[in-house]
Amino acid sequence: MRTIGFGIIGCGLMGREFASAAARWMHLQDMRARPRIVAVCDTDPTLMDWYSDHLPGVTQKTTDYRALLANDAVEAIYCAVPHVLHGAIYPDILASGKHLLGEKPFGMDRAQNAAIMAASGRPGQLVRCSSEMPFYPGAQRVIDFARSGALGAILEVECAFLHASDINPDKPINWKRMVDVNGAYGCMGDLGMHVAHVPLRLGWRPRSVHASLVKRVTTRPDGRGARVPCETWDNATITGTVGAGPEAFPLVLKTWRIAPGEANTWSLRVLGMEGSAEFTTKSPRQWRFMRYTPGGAQCWQTEDLGYQPLFPAITGGIFEFGFTDAIQQMWAAFVDELAGGDARGFPCATPQEAADHHAILTAALASGTEGRVVDVEYDR
Repeated sequence: MRTIGFGIIGCGLMGREFASAAARWMHLQDMRARPRIVAVCDTDPTLMDWYSDHLPGVTQKTTDYRALLANDAVEAIYCAVPHVLHGAIYPDILASGKHLLGEKPFGMDRAQNAAIMAASGRPGQLVRCSSEMPFYPGAQRVIDFARSGALGAILEVECAFLHASDINPDKPINWKRMVDVNGAYGCMGDLGMHVAHVPLRLGWRPRSVHASLVKRVTTRPDGRGARVPCETWDNATITGTVGAGPEAFPLVLKTWRIAPGEANTWSLRVLGMEGSAEFTTKSPRQWRFMRYTPGGAQCWQTEDLGYQPLFPAITGGIFEFGFTDAIQQMWAAFVDELAGGDARGFPCATPQEAADHHAILTAALASGTEGRVVDVEYDR
């Protein structure tokens, strides 16, 4: 099996998730290649110790990402840094010729994303954006259902990412609450790719949007005994119109940081005149669907899927799929493409999909702040 040398830039939460997925590569079956993490980089040297302690293959630890890019043992990069840094670091990675899986949103704003897009496109260089939730087996079933034409005329599509950790007004502020680091999108910037990935992959690009933006917590503790302004949006509900004329349908995208009782719930729901389907991570081993014929019964069916991932693994089918499995499946798709495969028909989010989601979020931000419907201006 081919081994691909990886470098990680940004050694926080998601960097550790990738490291764990790579360490468990034996969990997957019939892979073309495997990742080996050989270099790590972070401006906080203490974060890198975890990697050298747990991964014997790490031979470089540096606080300068340019030194990592100069390392010939690094073939591909995973970059997980705050949004404000995307516009500078991603183009440098691309200029180095190394492959990139970058964290969303692929630029703090549309201008940064345009700079990243301008730097991408080198022949043979694989560039993808992180988005793991559609790799749940139930989500894949809904996607296959929609691709098959089983929906008929579409009534509505909804995709949501909800969590409640920010409902606590005494939760200390972090960079995602700072406009100059997170960007003006607020919750949409960090969660938007999660809800836009599948609709864009299925060709459902809204031509216009109306957004309701909510800010409920205006200050947060700064960790030094004071409270400071909490600048970014808490929740966003975007309603877009896909298509035109009698075939047009609404697309609802929800990115909520304050969703009472929710703990990282991702859901996808597609409703049509001939068929409907839905999946939620609240029921990770199931998906629901309905097929309808005129005058027939309208009955939802629920199927238990168990462990049936896109990339086969050693886990028995009777067991349950979870978040760490979704992360590994996303990485399996990226590594499979690096090794010449087709990601079993479902690649990670593409740069163009990331650019399209920026177009949607830019229009949604204008809509929410100006109180009007805004046309989405795509770059193609």
